[in-house]
Amino acid sequence: MDLGTIVVWIIVGGIAGWLADLAVRGVRLGVLGSIIVGILGGVLGGWLFGVLGISLGGGILGSIIAAFVGAVILLLILRAIRRG
Repeated sequence: MDLGTIVVWIIVGGIAGWLADLAVRGVRLGVLGSIIVGILGGVLGGWLFGVLGISLGGGILGSIIAAFVGAVILLLILRAIRRG
């Protein structure tokens, strides 16, 4: 893994986390939290789409969509835990 790959993960995670933070009300994480949730969401979304056999393509847009879906799932779980 090179520096370029890590930078792409941070950028994709940041975009996906920010979009998910806007989509899910009641959870505000800040910039660093959004990046972390976006990266973790990318892992979750990539795994989930792989299990379901859904291909979003190999481009950066597909990566952002998968990370966004995963980040939304993580934020919904976080919101449920905080309220519970």
